[in-house]
Amino acid sequence: MKRETKIFVAGHNGMVGSAIVRVLEAEGYTNLVTRDSDQLDLRNQQDVLQFFRDEKPEMVINAAARVGGIVANSQLPYSFIMDNIQIQNNLIDASHKEGVLKFIFLGSSCIYPKMSPQPIKEEYLLTGALEPTNEWYAIAKIAGVKSCEALRKQYNKEFISIMPTNLYGPFDNFDLESSHVLPAMIRKFHEAKKNNHEAVILWGSGKPRREFLHVDDMARGTYLALTQKLPDSLYNLGYGTDVSISELATLVQNITGHKGPILWDTSKPDGTPKKLMDSSKLFERGFSPKITLEKGISHTYQWFLKNQGNLRELELDTESIDAKSENTYL
Repeated sequence: MKRETKIFVAGHNGMVGSAIVRVLEAEGYTNLVTRDSDQLDLRNQQDVLQFFRDEKPEMVINAAARVGGIVANSQLPYSFIMDNIQIQNNLIDASHKEGVLKFIFLGSSCIYPKMSPQPIKEEYLLTGALEPTNEWYAIAKIAGVKSCEALRKQYNKEFISIMPTNLYGPFDNFDLESSHVLPAMIRKFHEAKKNNHEAVILWGSGKPRREFLHVDDMARGTYLALTQKLPDSLYNLGYGTDVSISELATLVQNITGHKGPILWDTSKPDGTPKKLMDSSKLFERGFSPKITLEKGISHTYQWFLKNQGNLRELELDTESIDAKSENTYL
């Protein structure tokens, strides 16, 4: 890759896309192409194909997706499966037709079976039933993974799928109705602290275990995949260790300074009991996360405090396309 290589980052305004842009700019890449959703609707096949013909990107990173938590997935199943399939199909097919040299497809650990053996290896894909609370999103992402694999098999093209674990960091979605577990916790504990340290009610038992990766580490892993010639089509991208949801809650509570009780609503679902990625394939290629969970949450909370007036919240009836990686839900 040359520093003037033309790279299209789809979904550059979201948490994942913006982190990738920051890394590419820091590495000296000067020919980055981006489009806001009001400039280019990635669900429109003809518009996407025309964009590729006009801009002629040499490499493409797909960080664009419609995402959300349990409530959003359960209330908008058709939107989640159809919007995501349209976005990724249009980007993958246009990249193929217009001769893109390398394509990075970003997905989610939710593509793997709910009761998958731990840690989760890439070969566990399609070996069991999905977690039902986010199957619509997962099925769409699996289709994207298999499309990239098919292109490699049939046309020998460098189309690579990267499956990050639960991501968090600046520009996350902190809306309590549509966000994921870690940003939701940050906001809940912060607001409870402001309200005289009232009790914080969290879903489930607190026993499930989850892995979390700061979005800046994810961006560095994606950059590694972009700049190396990788032999396989699918790679996990995680931190390497997990924590229980109750341990996470205590950590967030301490960082935010909340002093009240934590109450667990066990009538709500826990989701998958444990989800830890086996990221050894990328670790062996040189990837190593740098940001600890405590440091990452502290950094994210400080960003939250500075940007409360400009938080990007998803409404359940929105038709906008949000661009960040899907997380596993509490």
